[in-house]
Amino acid sequence: MKDITKSLIDNAFASGVDFIGITDPSCFEKKDYTGNRPQDVMPDLKSVVILGVAVPKGSFNTLPEGRAEYTNTLLAATATLRIVAYRLARLIESKGYMATISPSEGSEFGYWYADRRTLKANFSFKYAAYHAGLGNFGMNHLLITEDFGPKVRMTALLTDAPLESGTAELPFINQECKNCMKCIEICPAKALTSEGTIHRERCAEYMFNELGGLRCGLCIKICPLENIKQ
Repeated sequence: MKDITKSLIDNAFASGVDFIGITDPSCFEKKDYTGNRPQDVMPDLKSVVILGVAVPKGSFNTLPEGRAEYTNTLLAATATLRIVAYRLARLIESKGYMATISPSEGSEFGYWYADRRTLKANFSFKYAAYHAGLGNFGMNHLLITEDFGPKVRMTALLTDAPLESGTAELPFINQECKNCMKCIEICPAKALTSEGTIHRERCAEYMFNELGGLRCGLCIKICPLENIKQ
């Protein structure tokens, strides 16, 4: 599988992604994972491929006034990732395997992909990214990447191709978070706590009722983690 994995990675970077990681779906069988499992979508699943791009810093600098611009920028990142993911899915299938793309955006084209109350998607891209070695979690419950902090957008490919997987080498929670807590202080919905829990329903209620469906982004804007070596 080295040749297919290398071809996939090379094509991903050539198509414009900023990072790519692969994990074995067995990580979703661990006791610490409580979300949905991608195996429920693809029973013959062998690999989860995570693709990501950095979100332009300018979209965060305008927050909170520029939430429309921020949301539009996120959608552009999502569209970019979907095009790349489609190309890679075709590449995987040209090698004799199956592949499909998991939705990274909650709603689009009149459909709602995630749980409207909790905002949980079909499965956690962040958890897969952690086990692929792409980063770890912040107190804002977002993936903290080494080069871009939490200012990223991701999508995922599910495939029955047994690709070479990465490994989780970082502590689950980013160690820089314990002396920060800025994301907790700035959250307008009070959805984050210093104990590490998140009240997703508060985040959802704020996004739908206060912002009319626009994204908030303040916990990402305030995060100082970027280009961090641990």
